[in-house]
Amino acid sequence: MTIDDLARPESAEAPPERTATRPGTWSALRPLVLRLHFYAGVLIAPFLLAAAASGLLYALSFQAEKIVYAHELEVPVGDKVLPLSQQVHAATKVNPNGTVTAVWPSAEEGATTRVLMADPDVEEGKSLAVFVDPYTAEIRGQLPSYGSSGALPLRTWIDELHRDLHLGDLGRNYSELAASWLWVIALGGLALWIGRRRKSRRDLFVPERGPKSRRRTLSWHGTVGLWAVAGLVVLSATGLTWSRYAGENIGAVQDQLGGATPSVSATLAGAGDGSSEHEGHDMGGHTAAPKGPDVGIDKVLEAARAKGVEGKLSVVLPSEGKGYVVKETDAQFPVHLDSVAVNPADGAVMDELRFTDYPVLAQLTRFGIDLHMGVTFGLVNQLALAALALALILLIVWGYRMWWLRRPGRPVARGAWRKVPPTMLLPLLAATALVGWFVPMLGLSLLAFLAVDLTLALVARVKARSQGAQGSEGSQGSEESRAA
Repeated sequence: MTIDDLARPESAEAPPERTATRPGTWSALRPLVLRLHFYAGVLIAPFLLAAAASGLLYALSFQAEKIVYAHELEVPVGDKVLPLSQQVHAATKVNPNGTVTAVWPSAEEGATTRVLMADPDVEEGKSLAVFVDPYTAEIRGQLPSYGSSGALPLRTWIDELHRDLHLGDLGRNYSELAASWLWVIALGGLALWIGRRRKSRRDLFVPERGPKSRRRTLSWHGTVGLWAVAGLVVLSATGLTWSRYAGENIGAVQDQLGGATPSVSATLAGAGDGSSEHEGHDMGGHTAAPKGPDVGIDKVLEAARAKGVEGKLSVVLPSEGKGYVVKETDAQFPVHLDSVAVNPADGAVMDELRFTDYPVLAQLTRFGIDLHMGVTFGLVNQLALAALALALILLIVWGYRMWWLRRPGRPVARGAWRKVPPTMLLPLLAATALVGWFVPMLGLSLLAFLAVDLTLALVARVKARSQGAQGSEGSQGSEESRAA
């Protein structure tokens, strides 16, 4: 079986499911879409399968984290919450070598306070989280913490598996390749499924029942893909926003359109300009605390709450030339992501930033990323992500099964692009080149597909000529024998 066997038209199935052969745009484009869909489906599917399986684990990791780390995250509800400064002091006593970079006060009854520290024994890019009972200042445990979401070791390990298979920068290429092709495969499959002729509209949305066959597998593949296509496209688009190469292009376009994510200004007077939120604090990039007057974290928290910044919070401690930054971190809808900068000398609020003041593009980007991470709608969001991941796994399995069942099969003829009218082909090529440049992993892999296709065509042509030559020699030999 060759790679061409995967692209046999569905028209070889039972007559009721034959695709209509009608003139027009779709009849010209369909062979091209079919060939691309199956090439990408077979060759990119292993990357998609890895992303889907690890994504399924990640969607379930939020709830697993609550169970595995229940001792660190939960405490019996007490009578009175101690001042935050006292809780921080308890954390510094248990780890005197660490530098406090941020504090996440207990946001609800029975939840611990999390004190984040830069610690030499913690892996670069992560912080040491010290969990403190807000009612007694008892230390409940210490764990490495990653990112603004505060992922603990279990979720961090799964997150890194999903992002780069624990292979570092090299591994990031796998996830970007998967995200780059997911929307192409999903939309191509949607077009092929909708373009089929069928007895009733119900067959478009409901899979067939009956004995196992390629036709029934195709029905499940098509209908499940139809229901999942919108979610898969969203996952692809949001995944690309923080990818390595396409993410840079997306960020550049967003900045040019005025959609960059703003930050509250925490620069102290006379300290010069600079980035204000110093996100490196949460990642272990904090410098030594500045010397000078400091009203303390309790007064800072009071000043922030007086400005309406409350609920689930992160208090980022000041570094040289910077003040405190108090940020809301509740990304569940409706989001609470306001922030203020507070002067450590007198507790005055220096700057405020409301989420409603974000540019629309920045808001959409934040919503998209949080949706992808399973945060926006909490448990419902995580279950939806798990369902999408499971659907993608099934689509891949069904796709490979159809490929296996149709062997040897008759492939779509090469050169399908020649049947596309020039008025349609030229804009299509221009759009493909533009998308391939903007999404480099898509463009490079598409060129690789073309190279493979051309190589197979040349091999087939040489083989056909060789067989033809051998046949001619055999015929000539037979004639000479008869003549003799």
